[in-house]
Amino acid sequence: MTDLTPNSTFLITGIIFITIAVIGQSKLGFIEINPGCFGRLLALLIGTSSLLYALGLLNFSAGSLDFLRTSLTEQIKQSISSINDLLQGS
Repeated sequence: MTDLTPNSTFLITGIIFITIAVIGQSKLGFIEINPGCFGRLLALLIGTSSLLYALGLLNFSAGSLDFLRTSLTEQIKQSISSINDLLQGS
């Protein structure tokens, strides 16, 4: 019997969530899956991130996470200031 590694677990999870996002409302035996619009979007995000993690594209180190956080906060500050400028100009 083979053990599931974290990589294969994320791969299987990603495939399942992508399937739920694509199919949407369906019957699986006696279980009915009806995620709705938000549920399908959430399943798509979880499935995509799981597949990317399984492929090794989301393995961030601590330094890259700090860089990502600082760059995101800078972009949010810039977008808030530009939105304020647009609202005050109208």
